[in-house]
Amino acid sequence: MSCVARFLRACFRPARVSPFRSPSLLSERETDPRELGPDRIAGYRRRVTGSVDESAGGTERSGYTPLDNPARAALTGPHARFAERVGTALRYHPDVCPMAALPDGPTAEEWADAARLVGPGGALFLPVVADTPPAGWQSKMHLPGVQMVDVGVPARPDDAVIRLTADDVPEMTDLVRRTRPGPFRKRTIEMGTYLGIRRNGRLIAMGGERLTLLGHTEISAVCTDPDHRGQGLASRLVLALAQGIGDRGATPILHAEATNVNAIRLYEQLGFQVRKEVLFQVVIAPS
Repeated sequence: MSCVARFLRACFRPARVSPFRSPSLLSERETDPRELGPDRIAGYRRRVTGSVDESAGGTERSGYTPLDNPARAALTGPHARFAERVGTALRYHPDVCPMAALPDGPTAEEWADAARLVGPGGALFLPVVADTPPAGWQSKMHLPGVQMVDVGVPARPDDAVIRLTADDVPEMTDLVRRTRPGPFRKRTIEMGTYLGIRRNGRLIAMGGERLTLLGHTEISAVCTDPDHRGQGLASRLVLALAQGIGDRGATPILHAEATNVNAIRLYEQLGFQVRKEVLFQVVIAPS
């Protein structure tokens, strides 16, 4: 497997850890979707491709919203300070986040902007949007996923949860290295609020905010030290993060791999609902 493929798998790990979920949120054994039977799988597909009731805080699938291209909405909105731009192509500063964004239905000229942005042979990590690159680009990885939105999460503060700061980044980086929830770079903490739980002075669980767009904030990087899993720490962090997001008048969102039915089921139990099916992909610019 190439380094790019390994990178994307680390971002959206199907049966272990992803930047959108923690192993302590899941049962000890991941369920193979094939074991659920066709009716159960079809039920998930119907919900993934359907719409969310607007009265529950969702968005109609037929009408475009910033959630349909959240990285671009973030980079042209609240996260504009992190953006590197060539023409219409955008990406986060590499010290912050690996994500990039193009306009919806990008033209050949806009793909050319992207090629200049990443340079010959450079990798472009496009979350959520399923655009097909033109000739000359290589598609290295496609990973189907789902986007979920808060429609009734019982958000609440937690006295055991502390706010993490730049001083905590070395410990956060070490926890990420051991649990592999996805990319966490030296400036990732600047993207939003990061919370953690300590025991005996040691950071044992953390989670935070990644994509921030007007009206919505993504919960991400939730991970728990292997010695402290199975205690509900990740769920507590998700609820505490949801509390802070709601206090700012925004709605929490998150993403998961489409086949990770255990994670989807648990997030539904926490009060999230599948909004739409998405695609995470890495494409390589012409050399």
